[in-house]
Amino acid sequence: MSIDIAQFHQVFFEESFEGLEVMESGLLDLEVGQPDAEAINSIFRAAHSIKGGSGTFGFTAIGEFTHLLETLLDEMRNGTREVTREAVDVLLLAVDSLREMLSAARDGADFDAEAVAAVHAKLEQQLAAGSAVPVTPAVEATTASASASASASGAAGGEWTIAFAPHPNLFATGNDPVRILRELRALGDSRVQADLSGLPPYAEFDPEACYVRWTITLDGTVEESAIREVFEWVEDDADIHLERASAAGAEVPGSACNDAVDEAVAAPALTVAPPPVERRGGEDRRSGERRAGAAGGSTSSIRVDIGKVDSLINLVGELVITQSMLGQLDDPEHVDFDKLREGLAQLERNTRELQESVMRIRMLPISFSFNRFPRLVRDLSSKLGKEVELKIVGEQTELDKTVLEKIADPLVHLVRNALDHGIEQPDRRAAAGKPRHGTLTLAARHEGGNIVIEISDDGAGLDCDRLLAKARERGLVGADEHLPEDRNHELIFHPGFSTAKEISDVSGRGVGMDVVKRNIKELGGVIDIQSKFGAGSTIRIRLPLTLAILDGQLVRVGDQTYIVPLVSIIESLQVDPSRIKSVVGAAELYRLRGEYIPIVRLYKLFGIEPESSSLEDGLLVVIEGEGQRAGIFIDELLGQQQVVIKSLETNYRKVDGISGATILGDGTVAMIMDAGGLIALNRQAHKPANPSDNVKAA
Repeated sequence: MSIDIAQFHQVFFEESFEGLEVMESGLLDLEVGQPDAEAINSIFRAAHSIKGGSGTFGFTAIGEFTHLLETLLDEMRNGTREVTREAVDVLLLAVDSLREMLSAARDGADFDAEAVAAVHAKLEQQLAAGSAVPVTPAVEATTASASASASASGAAGGEWTIAFAPHPNLFATGNDPVRILRELRALGDSRVQADLSGLPPYAEFDPEACYVRWTITLDGTVEESAIREVFEWVEDDADIHLERASAAGAEVPGSACNDAVDEAVAAPALTVAPPPVERRGGEDRRSGERRAGAAGGSTSSIRVDIGKVDSLINLVGELVITQSMLGQLDDPEHVDFDKLREGLAQLERNTRELQESVMRIRMLPISFSFNRFPRLVRDLSSKLGKEVELKIVGEQTELDKTVLEKIADPLVHLVRNALDHGIEQPDRRAAAGKPRHGTLTLAARHEGGNIVIEISDDGAGLDCDRLLAKARERGLVGADEHLPEDRNHELIFHPGFSTAKEISDVSGRGVGMDVVKRNIKELGGVIDIQSKFGAGSTIRIRLPLTLAILDGQLVRVGDQTYIVPLVSIIESLQVDPSRIKSVVGAAELYRLRGEYIPIVRLYKLFGIEPESSSLEDGLLVVIEGEGQRAGIFIDELLGQQQVVIKSLETNYRKVDGISGATILGDGTVAMIMDAGGLIALNRQAHKPANPSDNVKAA
């Protein structure tokens, strides 16, 4: 029976990219000269898993490259090689090469063979370098004794006999017997005999169960530890017996079976087995919740904690009970209205809980995005000659998978900017009375229905005078115009705006901050900056937890209902006529706590017949978008509710001032307001024909 194992490739790649993250994180945490044995074991297991999976699926180049990396790690694990910074640097480069090779294999493309060969050469140089740990006399004596014992045992004992009896569920755990037999043959001369007595009748045969047992005879010069290492991944899923065969014992027959093994090794598609996974204490690492896309790129799959699935199943059961209850009330002549109201209330409660449970399935810890930054900070700070300590706070804060994937690139740019522009050189920090090492903090937390992400540094901060001078030079600000501090900081979001004295490959071209702001806006979020010159900066990003559901305020203008996202609303108020100002023949302004904000008459922008055009008869909803505020004039506030967002661009086309649409409970369609777009649309509609128009009292 031949089954195409390519169907398991996707799982293999996901597991491998996750293993690379484990390796990278472990390598960054290794202390030079004081290695943590468990940390090195964790890195080694991840590499071993990738190597095994590569062999199973025929990715030989990946398997050979990983074998060399594994050898270096094994020497560190055994304590025969010292952990040096140079070795860690090379191992990190090897992780990068593996990531590229895996990405290429996944996408069916070619990897950069020259770059991989260069890293391969560096690994070989590390192995050849005389950096082995010096052996003390006591250890040397023990080693010599063990070697003599092994030699004597090999001379007197002869070959190894291995009885390998997999449990029927071996394939389900992601292991492949053919790969194990291949690994044994790589250790030395071997003979294999298969026991087929466990095969059931054809009608009872399960292609996903393992019925075969093997007896392997292996060259006696092989170390026992090397044999046991091959079986390390199946210890909990097989019965394994290992002993020395008598030197005078009969040879184990099996030459015909060896031919079958050769064929299986040459054609791995004959064996059905999911890719290998890391196992700790018998627990499958794939059973927990993890990111849907690892460092190799996003995927369409997501692993969900079994508890969340159980909760979902329980809620579906509750819905079935509620539906049965309501189904008994279908007699129009004898309606029990109390039971009907109770059933509808229960239906509403179950539906809300079901919605929340489904949304929780898509929620993943932001640590999956934060975990890339220790490596980034290490490499970039070293390149820039700076000393930087990275602190991560709130990494278990959860947000939607889609938001998590789309926020990754903006965060990378902001961190690079903080390292390049924010944190100063050690000597300059010391001269300013600061510690030589700077501190960069990544923090995440929930606030209401949003997630707040902060990137803080204790560096130089923003120089407002320099920002203003650059803005005047580019004509963004008038020669005599002065901006409040927050508006001054927002200048860095203008396209092409940069105050860097030197252009480098890190930053300085003025490309990026405007893109960061645009990407965050597309996610329905806002970004602001707090900075103090000489003391550091904090960039705060506020995002919705999910892009599918929105908390909104329903408002009425004439006979139309609109939805304003709650995240955009500052306050709602009744209009005080004495606070209204206007520009001659154009816009109206409202004075709110010393600040003038424009009044947006929605009925004019959208061509609607209002209930009243008098400001005193309606309400102002003060909104904020893209760092600016405005008051939208409405007839009535209707209430707050969660709405499901439908894209206008997908189903119709982009509409200025509108971010999407939703369907209300009565079946009508309501537009969802885009705060920043509305303010820009209103400004465009009231652009003064004569720049010399002045503000006067209405």
